[in-house]
Amino acid sequence: VQLQASGGGLVQAGGSLRLSCAASGETASGFRLAWFRQAPGKEREFVAAISWNYGLRAYADSVKGRFTLSRDYAKNTWYLQMSSLKPEDTAIYYCAASTTPSNDRRAYAYWGQGTLVTVSS
Repeated sequence: VQLQASGGGLVQAGGSLRLSCAASGETASGFRLAWFRQAPGKEREFVAAISWNYGLRAYADSVKGRFTLSRDYAKNTWYLQMSSLKPEDTAIYYCAASTTPSNDRRAYAYWGQGTLVTVSS
């Protein structure tokens, strides 16, 4: 499966952005679809994930209450709505897909190319 991430950009603190990840090559059915992020000099970290079939969601504590996952079956696409953004949310955001119910980046075999989110103070 191929993943294409989009939607990053520059936003002021307190603002919002919506990231999209479109899957192609095969349906996203059966996958766990996630977002990870990597800030300069830091390791890639888990942000949020959703199971395509059941809609079960998981969020990192740092984004809980501010970020929301959703999915569009018809478009084979999932979204990360980010609100109340903070400068510490600045990172490259990657979408990823796994066949296992894990939040560990090592469990994800499929990755999008990344999209940069910059939050100014």
